[in-house]
Amino acid sequence: MNRLPALPADHRRDQLVSAVKDNLALLFGAVAIAWGLEIFDTLLFGFLDRFGIQPRSLSGLPGIATSPFLHLGFGHLLSNTLPFLVLGGVVLIGGRKVFLTATLFILSVGGMALWTLGPAATNHVGASGLIFGYLGFLLARGLVEKSAFWIIVSIVTLVLYGGMLNGVLPGQPGISWQGHLFGFFAGLLAARVMFTREKPLPG
Repeated sequence: MNRLPALPADHRRDQLVSAVKDNLALLFGAVAIAWGLEIFDTLLFGFLDRFGIQPRSLSGLPGIATSPFLHLGFGHLLSNTLPFLVLGGVVLIGGRKVFLTATLFILSVGGMALWTLGPAATNHVGASGLIFGYLGFLLARGLVEKSAFWIIVSIVTLVLYGGMLNGVLPGQPGISWQGHLFGFFAGLLAARVMFTREKPLPG
């Protein structure tokens, strides 16, 4: 039986470079949208900020999808940009499908929890809920998947970003610690749902 020849080394390298470019485009594209919207929102004197998550308000329900792209000024956006790129980039190492699935899970579950259980008459904007979701996802993935590589990633993530966990507790007024908390637990749950293997039942 004849085997197909292996791909030339330069072709494999081109595929790798293309994949890296595509992944960077995904991450930086999301950041570019957030920065573009903030520039636009500045011109509109903060008009877009009303489209955040407003708990138990039907008009605030679409904010589950829009709130991660909206921020209360450039300082707020800048503080979220680097951790999104770093933690999101680490999640993306596991593959684009894993990244997109985890992102949608965190946004939908964490956002819905905030909309259902968050304090009334409040408006929550910013990518921090998603960022805390990535943190929870990375801390849990290695243990759930029982992968040596991802356990190491979990430990490194804890060392570098473990201080963020203070953000899931009530603290500074005006900070959505509830969004952080629900996002973090949504990330933990995402890892469990995505990487828990079913045990075979005895026949």
